[in-house]
Amino acid sequence: MGSDLAATITKGSQSSFHYSFSFLPKEQRSALNTVYAFCRTTDDIVDNEQDKNRKAVLLRKWRIELGKAIKHESNYTLLNQLSVIAKKFNIPVQHFYELIRGVEMDLNKNRYETFEELREYCYHVASSVGLMSIKIFGASNDRALKYAENLGIALQLTNILRDIKTDAKYNRIYVPKEDLVKFGYSENDLFNSIYNLNFINLMEFETKRAEEFFRLAQDSLRPEDKKFLFAPKIMERIYYHTLLRIKANKYNVYTKSLKLPKFLQFLIALKYLFKHRILKTV
Repeated sequence: MGSDLAATITKGSQSSFHYSFSFLPKEQRSALNTVYAFCRTTDDIVDNEQDKNRKAVLLRKWRIELGKAIKHESNYTLLNQLSVIAKKFNIPVQHFYELIRGVEMDLNKNRYETFEELREYCYHVASSVGLMSIKIFGASNDRALKYAENLGIALQLTNILRDIKTDAKYNRIYVPKEDLVKFGYSENDLFNSIYNLNFINLMEFETKRAEEFFRLAQDSLRPEDKKFLFAPKIMERIYYHTLLRIKANKYNVYTKSLKLPKFLQFLIALKYLFKHRILKTV
């Protein structure tokens, strides 16, 4: 897989990543396309239709090939290209392994007892991606790294709330068990899409937690760093609007998809870009 395919994977995913990357200079956009293609391909290993043992074998092979790629000896062009990007932008390779570890957690774990367990998962599958990307954007001080970590957790928590019904179809419950117990909402209620006051209270609690991580991310940044990070700030805006959409629908994620339409994601990106480059107010 080369950089052209990386761009195709990114665009074909219909992800907010595509809209946040679209306005970047070519060199950064190409590097981020490669990083995201790695993330997408890694995730697809677990999300395909093969049996669990086969997925485990493929994931183990992928990890081994990543190690080979650091020496430019992988059989996968995408991984060799990723190694080039990592060296060029000084990206710690540990973050690539962290993502694989997170995907591996999805293979072996479908329940979370506490939020601390869930936070570890969010770090591996989402914060790791931000930490891979932050150097490409050109901001790498400690506060920018903290921004990437907190934003990743905020984005993943938003995904979890939006996709509760879809995940349940695959016997996956990411809402911590301690929270289900606290609000008197059972796994059986979740599997049967029961929308009641207990669920509303649970979702309000989970939404406030996600909002707190958005706040922590924003508080991490110094004003001078924002000029480097308008692309992740676009993603921040898109996902925060998704959270607002969930709240506006009174937390009923069971009856319809609350994912932002592509045209709305594009408009949010365009609005932020205008404010950033023309008005210089963000």
